[in-house]
Amino acid sequence: MRLRALLDTDALGLRLLGGEDELDRAVRGVMTTDLRDPSRYLSGGELVLTGLAWRRDAADSEPFVRILVQAGVAALAAGEAELGAVPEDLAVACARHRLPLFAVHESVAFATITEHVVRQVSGERAGDLAAVVDRHRRMMTSGPAGGGPDVVLDLLGSDLDLRAWVLSPTGRLIAAPEPAGPVLSPEACAELAAEHLGAVRTGRRGPHRVVLGQTTFSLFPIRGGGRAPQTSPNPRAARDVREGVLSDWLLAVEADAGDWADERLDLLQGVTQLIAVERDRRDAARTVRRRLAQEVLELVQTGAAPTEIAARLRVAAPVLLPGLGAAPHWQVVVARVEWDEGGPEAGPVAQSLLEEILVDPLATGPEPSDRIAVAHTGDEAVALVPLPAVSSEHDGSETGVLADALLAAVREPLSSGLDGDGRLTLGVSAAVHSAEGLRGALEEARHARRVAAARPGRVCAAGHQELASHVLLLPFVPDDVRKAFTARLLDPLRDYDRRHRAELIPTLEAFLECDGSWTRCASRLHLHVNTLRYRVGRIEQLTSRDLSRLEDKLDFFLALRMS
Repeated sequence: MRLRALLDTDALGLRLLGGEDELDRAVRGVMTTDLRDPSRYLSGGELVLTGLAWRRDAADSEPFVRILVQAGVAALAAGEAELGAVPEDLAVACARHRLPLFAVHESVAFATITEHVVRQVSGERAGDLAAVVDRHRRMMTSGPAGGGPDVVLDLLGSDLDLRAWVLSPTGRLIAAPEPAGPVLSPEACAELAAEHLGAVRTGRRGPHRVVLGQTTFSLFPIRGGGRAPQTSPNPRAARDVREGVLSDWLLAVEADAGDWADERLDLLQGVTQLIAVERDRRDAARTVRRRLAQEVLELVQTGAAPTEIAARLRVAAPVLLPGLGAAPHWQVVVARVEWDEGGPEAGPVAQSLLEEILVDPLATGPEPSDRIAVAHTGDEAVALVPLPAVSSEHDGSETGVLADALLAAVREPLSSGLDGDGRLTLGVSAAVHSAEGLRGALEEARHARRVAAARPGRVCAAGHQELASHVLLLPFVPDDVRKAFTARLLDPLRDYDRRHRAELIPTLEAFLECDGSWTRCASRLHLHVNTLRYRVGRIEQLTSRDLSRLEDKLDFFLALRMS
């Protein structure tokens, strides 16, 4: 029960002296004491009743209240029979520690208050216990195998009067209550996902309480693959969950779980396990699509014949776009996750993220991600996205995956999930209509991702349109202009390399390919970071350029491409 309910019962004779903002606290029990230190008998959530016999002078109030707050009590109720009025020093101490304080009229016995609280709390617990036994049995028999997460949400709503939603880490709505119920806006979904990722990333123990407007939500992690919940309060230990935190679903319940009994919390944990089974089933269904993408990627990267790649694409098309008559167009999207220090293997994390990010929110059907095939190689994930073939009457407007749209959909939640830990960068190619164009699309997406990586922010994306000003126009630059441009930037480095065997040019290439990451570049070149810093400093000194500036990075990139 809530503290507010105590004030609504006139027979209890309670008068609020302080703590009006805390009246939504839950009362889990009641205790009467006149001990100066009753902490050994307190377990948290109690309404403490006292006749003030422990108080000898004003100095006693502060330590008494501090002991109660440390024990986690819900409120203090002081009787007026002994002193005639509650002392001011007690009211001041309670206000300082934000502990609600009630005065009990001298005509009301503590036993009356105790009986009322015990009756209310015991009735609520009995109802919860009965609900646990029955609802848990029904959910186990009617769970995901009988209709997916929607079935579980319907049971929560009909039997426990709890409205809940299943969200992806990017805030995509995966399952919702009956259509007649309240609707979560895309903005609310994104904010809940951001709060959840931020809480899990820092190692806070769930469920996580979030208030949006006037509504309180409790967020429960849904962890697939049999991973145990992360309960360590140590942020360093929380880094171990990064592999799953960016891809696991969450259950958002419209309620404050902070005042729930353990049995009710156990029930909701069981619900998340049921939904996790559905998540694992969908992940298993992606195996075929992942294998197709991996085979195509390997063929493209090894320079296989276009006829061989085309044959593999013909196999992939009906799997990704069933019922399509004409051969589709294809787009390539490249993603990379980079941890600030250490971290799990980035390739699989980027693969799971990209599979989630590329789900079309407007697509129909039980699983819109069925049309996306994502492979990973090293720290990079590569998505093969089929698009229905464009007719000759097409007006030339943008179709398919757009970098700006991807960024708008995922920036807020994923920035919270990566804050202080790493970055996500995305590159999107133009659509191509044949196997011959797929290798160029892959390189185009990779170049776009490098452009995105040069920008500030935890989550960045760039599309093929942003390459038109340099990469796609390089073949049309006059030879004399190309030679003058590259000579001005690269000749000082080449001369230095010839005289000192310093390998500044290879160092520059690796530094740009690693997006300016000192640790990754040093690892690739098998150098100490200080040696790498010396070489980069020498490059900047010889060319009068600054490799921390985007403009100078792009100039070097262009010079290397044209040389």
